[in-house]
Amino acid sequence: MTKIFYLIVITGLLIGCNPKETNIDPNSERELNPPEYFGSYSNRIPDDNPITRKGFELGRMLFYEKKLSGDNSMSCASCHQQKKAFTDGLATSPGIDGVNGKVSSMSLVNLMWAEHFTWNGKFEQIESQSIEPIRNPIEMHESFDHAIQELEEEGYTTLFQEAFNAEEITEDLIGKALAQFQRSLISSNSKYDQYLRGEYEPSPSEKRGERLFFTHPIPGQLRGGNCGDCHLGPLTSGAIDGFQGFHNNGLDTDENIDEGLMAVTGDPKDKGRFKTPSLRNIALTAPYMHDGRFETLEEVIEHYDNGIHQSSTLDILIIEGSNENQDAGERPRLFLTEQEKEDIIAFLHMLTDEDFISNPDFSNPFENENN
Repeated sequence: MTKIFYLIVITGLLIGCNPKETNIDPNSERELNPPEYFGSYSNRIPDDNPITRKGFELGRMLFYEKKLSGDNSMSCASCHQQKKAFTDGLATSPGIDGVNGKVSSMSLVNLMWAEHFTWNGKFEQIESQSIEPIRNPIEMHESFDHAIQELEEEGYTTLFQEAFNAEEITEDLIGKALAQFQRSLISSNSKYDQYLRGEYEPSPSEKRGERLFFTHPIPGQLRGGNCGDCHLGPLTSGAIDGFQGFHNNGLDTDENIDEGLMAVTGDPKDKGRFKTPSLRNIALTAPYMHDGRFETLEEVIEHYDNGIHQSSTLDILIIEGSNENQDAGERPRLFLTEQEKEDIIAFLHMLTDEDFISNPDFSNPFENENN
């Protein structure tokens, strides 16, 4: 079965599976239906790249298409696997030449409500971020001229015509199709979502964990885990106002700290600041931090509780977050109890969305082909 024929079949199934939708234009905008508590999203979709049914399906195919790599051995999905919430389980990932990158593959989840993509915020739009790994010499290491030639040979030209009314495949349109697919990767049916909808009753530990997660501690008055200061609201992701969602969370001292956001802004005050990722499906996305240094959630909690390193750009939210009074200049600590640590981790497991990692709409369309 050719890829072109496959897409025609799948599009037909998507249109025909619901009798009420039989008269819907197959190239009409794709319905997403995220929960209201995620916030509005219509203004977060570029006017020149609405999410259409055919655009989404084309983006899905390209996401799993190994022809986009220099030796046809890798696709976007090689480093972003659905069963791992679109990560790959590695601290850093090797490209087609066996060279490892410097940062961990980020989870692709609820990107509609995010800005400044990658760990250091280099890309403002998903469209531009999506095409970077293709030409990156330590990732997929492919030229777009050659990639487009191979896509044409595979019959993709017709698919681009149908999705974008375009006469030819271009680098820009590849990025747009991939962005449509990735903006559609919405995770919203975890136990936490079910709890927010009144469909799930959390355990006592999960309830305590949620309260600790979203509470900024005040010594002697209010105990908290200080997590929600950076991982905001139901999305549990960073702020999207400028670079406010980038933080130095005390991983290293000034002597060995990574550049982080400073590599983009050139401002020394941004050294060591990295994008705050969503914690949706966090139990599935180990190892943790931008360089994958922590293998378990327990190690992450221990870092925030008693492993913060002092540096000149350490975030004020870390410095001021403690359950006990500390002297100025003292290394920040949370002073969590063992039970509190267990409760926070119980809450983090509530963020796992089994429907998201098994949703057939997001899966590899070529699983039964020799691609």
